[in-house]
Amino acid sequence: MPNDIPLYPKELSWLSFNERVLQEVEDESVPIIERVRFLGIFSNNLDEFFRVRVADVRRLAAFARGEAQKKHFAKLLGQINERILRLQRRYARAYAKVMAGLGQQDIYLVKESKLTQPQRSFVEDYFHREVLPELEPFFIDDRETMPLLNEARIYFAIQLQLKDGSLRCAAMEIPTNTLSRFVLIPPREGKREQVYIVLDNIIRACLVEVFRDVLPIRTARAYMFKISRDAELELGEQITQNLVDRMEKSLKRRRRADPVRLAYDADMPPTLLNLVKKKLKMGRYDTYTPGGRYHNSKDLMKFPAGAARYNYKPLVPLPTLPCGESAFSHIRRADRLYYYPYHDFRVITNLLASAAIDPLVHEIRINLYRVAKNSQVVAALVNAVRNNKKVIAVVELRARFDELANIHWSEELRDAGVEVIYGVPGLKVHCKLISIIRREEGKTRYYSHLGTGNFNENTARIYCDFSLLTSNQALGRDVHNVFELIRSTRRRPVFQHIAVSPLTNRAALMQAIDREIEAAAQGRRAELFFKCNNLVDSQMVERLYRAGAAGVRVRIIVRSMCTLVCETPGLSENIQVISLVDKFLEHARVYIFHNGGEELIWMSSADLMTRNLDHRVEVTFPITQSAHRSLVRKILELQWSDNQKARILDARQSNRRLANNTGRGCRAQDAIYRYLKQHSTARASQSRLKPTSCPRLKEKR
Repeated sequence: MPNDIPLYPKELSWLSFNERVLQEVEDESVPIIERVRFLGIFSNNLDEFFRVRVADVRRLAAFARGEAQKKHFAKLLGQINERILRLQRRYARAYAKVMAGLGQQDIYLVKESKLTQPQRSFVEDYFHREVLPELEPFFIDDRETMPLLNEARIYFAIQLQLKDGSLRCAAMEIPTNTLSRFVLIPPREGKREQVYIVLDNIIRACLVEVFRDVLPIRTARAYMFKISRDAELELGEQITQNLVDRMEKSLKRRRRADPVRLAYDADMPPTLLNLVKKKLKMGRYDTYTPGGRYHNSKDLMKFPAGAARYNYKPLVPLPTLPCGESAFSHIRRADRLYYYPYHDFRVITNLLASAAIDPLVHEIRINLYRVAKNSQVVAALVNAVRNNKKVIAVVELRARFDELANIHWSEELRDAGVEVIYGVPGLKVHCKLISIIRREEGKTRYYSHLGTGNFNENTARIYCDFSLLTSNQALGRDVHNVFELIRSTRRRPVFQHIAVSPLTNRAALMQAIDREIEAAAQGRRAELFFKCNNLVDSQMVERLYRAGAAGVRVRIIVRSMCTLVCETPGLSENIQVISLVDKFLEHARVYIFHNGGEELIWMSSADLMTRNLDHRVEVTFPITQSAHRSLVRKILELQWSDNQKARILDARQSNRRLANNTGRGCRAQDAIYRYLKQHSTARASQSRLKPTSCPRLKEKR
């Protein structure tokens, strides 16, 4: 293969993913309030895209060496902006249709110009009572630069026409951090309806009142805008006790980082828009996104309206632990594999709560990357310390956009007596491990968790992730040794049954792919079946191209970015890639290898990204019990058979729907729940299974 292998730009692939989110908004079979929330998800995704992806390209463009590099990044920025503008136009059309759909269900989001007199009286009273005390406008036409703006907030650029005919320009934050974005107002007389007005329109309705005691105003017009800043943090390599202080300083620098995007109301007068640009000191590589009168549509994720029939039917998680049985005896009888949100995540919180008070438990170790706001996981760890257990928590302070929350949790844990480890120099700790050490009959026994998702009760309700709970002592020692590696990178423990980034993960995956290539070259059956969030590592893509060219059947389910150029003759005709976007977020990472008929099924915290394989602490682990292997295979095959929510990633990543040639609909997420529910009795029979031995992850070639 040539060194310069064909790669689809990861930034454009990410926008293709967000287009799949937008397709859910456009899909009229999706319940109307869920379509509203997908509007919010699309907007939130785009904000993060600018803060991370565009900021990175912009930085590369600014520091590019040579004309070729400069042209490359300038072209990429142009392609990004063109794609975003197309998506924004689709978004505006979809937004209008969704609002019309809400109206058909007697749910309204009204403008200030559409208020009845009783509604206007309510709004004016609410404005003076709740809103006006929160407003802090500032003039921008007589100052050198704009004051520091918060990228998480939305602002009004305001044009005031005074009674003498002169103009003044001001700006003002809309206080969505202290007041609800959506305010329920009285319905029209004699109507049974839900009527909401956004906080911005309440301010528009009463805008003159904001300046009444300051200037003689004839008219006032407000136009919304927001900025996105570079989200990159600059941190030193040494992980020391003062990392928290340095992280807080870095977050302050993020708040002052250069803007990379200005999103604004397209109706804003050019003179006012140019003034805002000038005061923000935005540059040639920055992005300017005209839009409608509303921004921060991510707030729509929390849209309050709607009866149950306007939402997806809530999923009732399947039970995970028989009544009256201890978690430890349950795990000791057989390994347990759970798949959230279909199974109840309380199996994890209950396990930790039990460990906290179990007199036989003397140590708990855990990785915390993202946790819930009111974390039962953290509460259990604190209670374990109260019960004289040794608790070690690895808290990753550099979990993007959760840094402040993790600083808070690290301080709370440390104050409670937990030994808090902030990570590894130069590496994020992203693995999802728990190690519980119990003294049974005078011997040390490990109970372990290996998983693909975070210990977060809230996201476990909507993220699809696997958890393996095991009392396998060989795996337990490996898990324990990962924590030893994190505690001191000078130690180099040998991992017998798992692969660990950045030490062995890449090599293990590459060798397993190479075995399939060798099998295909010898005319034997060879298959790869992968599921991950992102496939962007160039070495992995090259190896998959090589596998496909050798005759290996390659199937991949990717949620987000995929730089592999699919469905291209001579390059990837044996490689098929699909993506699923539905009510739950597909988050699990599973790697299946045919392996000469002795199928290997691995799960991992790592995506196929360079950062996951080389610059993070990640763990890949085997699934060994036959019942679990059948379960995982069935789940992935159902996802592959989806003809309702699956999109094919072709060479242009055009997101065409998978054709239904069977006459039968298969919606994988519903089918998986039915399958797991039907087989929940089989899970009870796992009590008759014996824990299997655990083969080495690195098989002989």
